[in-house]
Amino acid sequence: MTTIFVSVVGVLGTVLGAALTAFVAARTEQRRERSQDRAQLNELWVEHQRWRRERRQAAYLAFLEALGTADRENQGFFRELQARYSQVPLDETRIAAIQTKFKDAESAGLVVTLEGPEAVAEAAQNLVDQLSSLVQGVREYAETAAADSLGNGGNTVLPC
Repeated sequence: MTTIFVSVVGVLGTVLGAALTAFVAARTEQRRERSQDRAQLNELWVEHQRWRRERRQAAYLAFLEALGTADRENQGFFRELQARYSQVPLDETRIAAIQTKFKDAESAGLVVTLEGPEAVAEAAQNLVDQLSSLVQGVREYAETAAADSLGNGGNTVLPC
């Protein structure tokens, strides 16, 4: 009977040892997998941050380019209005082109608002507001100049 008892204890010890070894191996494998998952998630997070930064930069660049284009066109039109010695009727197509470029800049500003942090969104909106007032000011100047030229027979010289 002792031999059977010793055999049973030996078998149970072997089974418990194998079970404990399997349990430890499974836990070690789970830790390794979690560690790999964390590393993979970290890599994905870094890649996502890079992607977001590139999108923001592209949005900022598109906004600044569109704003610059609209501003240059508006300033060019204003300089032409100031430089004319004999006024001509209001150039609606030129004003429409400037307004289209301004709308493009405004749309690019909306993308900046979506992509950027709040401070950048506020700065972009301030730029759009300032350019809007400049575009409106040049339009009013052109309308006034055109009205003056039509009222005085077209011989009005604008002050510089």
